[in-house]
Amino acid sequence: MSDNEVGTATPPLADVINGALEFTIPAAHRMGVRALEVRPGFAATTVPAEGNANHFGAIYAGVLFTVAEILGGAIAIASFDSAEYYPLVKDLRIAFRKPARTDVRAEATLGEEEIARITAEAAANGKSDFTLRAVVTDADGVLVAETEGLYQLRAHGK
Repeated sequence: MSDNEVGTATPPLADVINGALEFTIPAAHRMGVRALEVRPGFAATTVPAEGNANHFGAIYAGVLFTVAEILGGAIAIASFDSAEYYPLVKDLRIAFRKPARTDVRAEATLGEEEIARITAEAAANGKSDFTLRAVVTDADGVLVAETEGLYQLRAHGK
């Protein structure tokens, strides 16, 4: 494809999510949350330490929660038909392991069999619950938090 051909290439999903984040989840956008990589069954996000520190210089707990929680929506957008379904979070638990003083990266995966199960169940019932586990690491690869979220894929209009 040449640079002159317009509208023929699909932008990477991370770019789509980053472009929409300001309007869909303004608080996360203000924190600086960004999608790094998004594809079916995988998502990675990041957030800067700068501007997100708490009273003792580590990243504020709510920011760590947010950078991990966003993964559920990102994976759902990449793995399921967004014209038919939308994701929502029903529950999210976080375990803080160490203070984060650098930018952090969160990532999660959803296996092919689980994607197939969720797709079939949502098609049959209009919704399907799924669990997503995420890890949050600092710039040195140190585990700073882990999450386990209960998400739901729901058909539009349900």
